[in-house]
Amino acid sequence: MADMPSGESCTSPLELFNSIAAQGELVRSLKAGNAPKDEIDSAVKMLLSLKMSYKAAMGEDYKADCPPGNPAVGNDSDPNATKASEDFVDPWTVRTSSAKGIDYDKLIVQFGSSKIDKELINRIERATGQRPHRFLRRGIFFSHRDMNQVLDAYENKKPFYLYTGRGPSSEAMHLGHLVPFIFTKWLQDVFNVPLVIQMSDDEKYLWKDLTLEQAYSYTLENAKDIIACGFDINKTFIFSDLEFMGQSPGFYKNVVKIQKHVTFNQVKGIFGFTDSDCIGKISFPAVQAAPSFSNSFPKIFRDRTDIQCLIPCAIDQDPYFRMTRDVAPRIGHPKPALLHSTFFPALQGAQTKMSASDPNSSIFLTDTAKQIKSKVNKHAFSGGRDTVEEHRQFGGNCEVDVSFMYLTFFLEDDDKLEQIRKDYTSGAMLTGELKKTLIDVLQPLVAEHQARRKEVTEETVKEFMTPRQLSFHFQCFCFDI
Repeated sequence: MADMPSGESCTSPLELFNSIAAQGELVRSLKAGNAPKDEIDSAVKMLLSLKMSYKAAMGEDYKADCPPGNPAVGNDSDPNATKASEDFVDPWTVRTSSAKGIDYDKLIVQFGSSKIDKELINRIERATGQRPHRFLRRGIFFSHRDMNQVLDAYENKKPFYLYTGRGPSSEAMHLGHLVPFIFTKWLQDVFNVPLVIQMSDDEKYLWKDLTLEQAYSYTLENAKDIIACGFDINKTFIFSDLEFMGQSPGFYKNVVKIQKHVTFNQVKGIFGFTDSDCIGKISFPAVQAAPSFSNSFPKIFRDRTDIQCLIPCAIDQDPYFRMTRDVAPRIGHPKPALLHSTFFPALQGAQTKMSASDPNSSIFLTDTAKQIKSKVNKHAFSGGRDTVEEHRQFGGNCEVDVSFMYLTFFLEDDDKLEQIRKDYTSGAMLTGELKKTLIDVLQPLVAEHQARRKEVTEETVKEFMTPRQLSFHFQCFCFDI
């Protein structure tokens, strides 16, 4: 076990803050594992020393949900501190200094989207006749563009279709990657509409140190996990950019049209490209935009150009579709509508980023029950107090606790989730008990996914990825397919 640095060795308040958080996790882990008393006492002593150093440096006590540079709400005395705490989101980088994660209300204002409010959720429920998905009920999908327009079309028996995607950067997907697919499957089921899923293996070849063969092999492996989510093969087309672009003139023609209507200065402004980036990166946004237009898929929609697209995705992908929505009317297509999700936090906390190169940053779909238990117990950032006595007295903080965050994604029972929140916040439930609850939810979820994935054959993948007519029923929308 590596020694924790002392307070004196931390060169900045943020490093000291992170050291306290890590040492607190160590103390909780030692206690949960019934470590020897002298080892626990030593770790607690180090934790107290770090907290004293933090107070000496900052002039205030350490607070788990208030990192330096992220002042408490209402404290606007230091404009520079406020600026330092601003969130940053683009398709490749998500950065925040808050242990609570990104401020999504501010992001809605920054991106110019609309909040998914109770009125819209109620309208979706009325239109579908189905209880809203837990991702809607709990604000995991929180923002939209033109969803009311999609509902107008649906209520007037006009067609729309779904489009989402995956950038296959590694062979194994993690729980966070499942979020858009779980929700997209629900949308497909309740609206009974066709779905296209883009595997942007070309993007990963351009951005990552991969060969074309590796990128395409990751597409095939990731497609098995996506299919295992339960999509209807008769209504779903999965395609690889590397493969499909050469097979579909309609798709490539739309790519070229988009490229003609977006300037180099625009893509530099939107995506932050520099003169050192390869020209493939600069042209790629047009490839991600093209599936938003129905005649990119002539086998499915023939030459129809007027069918609106609805895109469920994480909000970091919104810059691509702001560009797409700007171009759409200029090339004769409706603007795509969007539903935006929040970000799935790394095990180490909402401030950190999940990484395929760090197997401990998330729960992967290949993990065993034992690995899931170990990762949650050792690495899931806790909002609990440093001692049982403190926790019983003051309670835990669900807003920064990763185990509770994960339960909001994957525990279906609203009443049970609310009871857990109350018990943990009051101190009636301890961190170890909360982590055990999460483990009990995740182990069967991942095991069931693995069982379904085993049933997905190479032939099944090939069938999903073959351009073909889909058997959805647009005739009820006055559209003869």
